[in-house]
Amino acid sequence: MKLVIKDVTKTYGKVVALDHFSMVFEEGIYGILGPNGAGKSTLVNLITDNIRRDKGERGGQILWEDQDILKLGNRFRSEVGFMPQEQSYYEDFSAEVFLRYMADLKGIPRKDAKRQIEELLQVVNLSEKADRRVGDFSGGMRQRVLLAQALLGDPKILILDEPTAGLDPRERIRIRNYISEISKDRIILLTTHVVSDIECISDQVMLMRQGKLLLTDTPEKLIEGIRGKVAEVSCTAQELEQLRGRYKVGSIRQQNGRITARVVGDDLPVEFPRVDRDVNLEDVYLYYLE
Repeated sequence: MKLVIKDVTKTYGKVVALDHFSMVFEEGIYGILGPNGAGKSTLVNLITDNIRRDKGERGGQILWEDQDILKLGNRFRSEVGFMPQEQSYYEDFSAEVFLRYMADLKGIPRKDAKRQIEELLQVVNLSEKADRRVGDFSGGMRQRVLLAQALLGDPKILILDEPTAGLDPRERIRIRNYISEISKDRIILLTTHVVSDIECISDQVMLMRQGKLLLTDTPEKLIEGIRGKVAEVSCTAQELEQLRGRYKVGSIRQQNGRITARVVGDDLPVEFPRVDRDVNLEDVYLYYLE
């Protein structure tokens, strides 16, 4: 199982959204991190064939099992499940009716669709609310419906755009664990701003900036790569502003009238107490992408 992105470029006028991007995806979970404008959405939309890459050799290739996805057409799209961050609904549809509608669009036989919908509603904890109008759902409940529709048809490639947005901590853990469970024999691409979700379940983390793939590796190796470059500094509010002017400052917390600031960088003063055991993926994000 292999999805290959080979030297792909996508421009909008003079704006380069994806710049000679190359990556090989095999079985597993790939967490995609990057600031707004990094090219994450463009990459996802090219893979799902929602937008077309640039024409000619400049556009590069996207290959599924060594065949270009544009030539495969519906045969490729049937292998892809996509959970967008936002999607328009028929507000009067119930969750079950919405999933039946999506199953019809995907060409799933009615008998198979019925079984899958029952299973997926249970997975996303909506079985008891299957008959309720989607228009009455909370944001988190809508997210769970979107995840269920992406899983219809048992796709080999699953693309999840902010899958835990709007979920409470318990729901986030439930969905995160399920994504991990279904990753066998599947390629999963997961974009999110909840860095802890990626750190917990990703086999590979991709760091993107300005349309380019900056770095990709396992969470453990990315974290190991910045050891000695993370410190925690106790300071006043005034000193905190000075730190922000000189270094990359991440999380802060207040304790006993003082502020403890997380600072990341190559040239931290020797007197800054280093953090060794508690380095995490948020520190990696701050180091490379802020």
